[in-house]
Amino acid sequence: MMAPRLIELHRVLKPTGSIYLHCDPAASHYLKMVMDAVFGPMNFRNEIIWQRTTAHSNIYKSFGRLHDTILFYIKKDENTTWNVRYTDYSEEHIEKSYRYIENGTGRRYARRDLTASMSRASSGQLYEWKGIRPPETRCWAYTKDNMEEFEKAGRIVYSKKGYPRLKVYLDEMPGVPLQDIGIDIRPVQSQSRERLDYPTQKPEALLERIIEASSNKGDVVLDPFCGCGTAIVAAQKLKRPWIGIDVTQAAMVVIKKRLNDTFGEKVSFEVIGEPVSVADAKVLAEQEPYQFQWWALGLISARPVEQKKGADKGVDGRLYFHDEAGTKAKTKQIIISVKSGEKVTVSQLRDLRGVIDREDAEIGVLISMANPTRDMRKEAASAGFYKSAWGKHPRLQLLTIEELLSGKGIDYPPSEQVNVTLKRAPKAKSGTTVTQPQLFHKEGKQPAEN
Repeated sequence: MMAPRLIELHRVLKPTGSIYLHCDPAASHYLKMVMDAVFGPMNFRNEIIWQRTTAHSNIYKSFGRLHDTILFYIKKDENTTWNVRYTDYSEEHIEKSYRYIENGTGRRYARRDLTASMSRASSGQLYEWKGIRPPETRCWAYTKDNMEEFEKAGRIVYSKKGYPRLKVYLDEMPGVPLQDIGIDIRPVQSQSRERLDYPTQKPEALLERIIEASSNKGDVVLDPFCGCGTAIVAAQKLKRPWIGIDVTQAAMVVIKKRLNDTFGEKVSFEVIGEPVSVADAKVLAEQEPYQFQWWALGLISARPVEQKKGADKGVDGRLYFHDEAGTKAKTKQIIISVKSGEKVTVSQLRDLRGVIDREDAEIGVLISMANPTRDMRKEAASAGFYKSAWGKHPRLQLLTIEELLSGKGIDYPPSEQVNVTLKRAPKAKSGTTVTQPQLFHKEGKQPAEN
């Protein structure tokens, strides 16, 4: 599955670009062979180890499996974009290496050797400084002019024996250059505001680190397996145009909501490959009924039911809402059934009515491609109403794809106030500059060189 995709990714990657492939240790060695074949072993840069989870005890005859692998390759060695990234020093390192405090300023500093190996010696580094010469196998690391500049700036301190040392201030140091083992980025925890309950979600910090290291502002970022959109959200924050591709309509639902929740009106994007008309919807329903189902649920921001095919027990999706004040208010639910066939029947609606009673739901909605019959409308009307502070809402509602595409939605308490179905991504910090990205879906148009 990966080989033909990697060939295409090699084709569209700029000569200055890089590719990062995330995988688990069960497949990383096979994928590295494929990457070597496509990108060339000379263009391999790192096998990055990312600690994706904390220690756990549910292991069987093995050590705890904590990490995933990220394979990092470039396209060409010449002019590859690379920005060195740093992490903060540890407290232990600071206390040990930057243990001196400057009088008056309170700045921490370290004392560094001012000599270098004789192999680096030039005529300008062989001299006497205030009566002191380096050991026989060493020379001064700087010229005499440099040393005089350090002296004037108060950057040289002397040992009791008069040996010079260079003052290196902690606040002027960038930190520790990033290494190929990452243990400082925690996985997305269950209580994290960033968590969207998407099974393969990764931390934004991890993707931001990768994007900052291998691209500059204005460079295009492509994620061909974008899942819940972490890479494209990170690219958006870092002012990189982006393209995201995913094969499932469920991913499209999550990504569009995440972008809107995070950036609001400051982001604009185009979705290519999902239905925009009844005719498009019919094609999707015929070719991929489950993708059609997820797409239809996305039109009303409902959560698909994650179950095996054919085992949904009459529930294709759910909406949750609150319509009462107080932190202990009951969470109410709407049960959704999606029908992609050319006909819908009263029996299907009666089945949904039974599911509502079984699930103790407030409202049931049947979404169909076909128009409901007169008998179905009578059956829906006989179910009565759910009452809230906003008025009465039919307990059984019928919606067609055509109606949803025209803007009609479910009649229930105002969703902008009470919909708690899909977790909301945190807002981006003010001042975020928005590019004009495109969200390519499935068999969308192929960009040229990215």
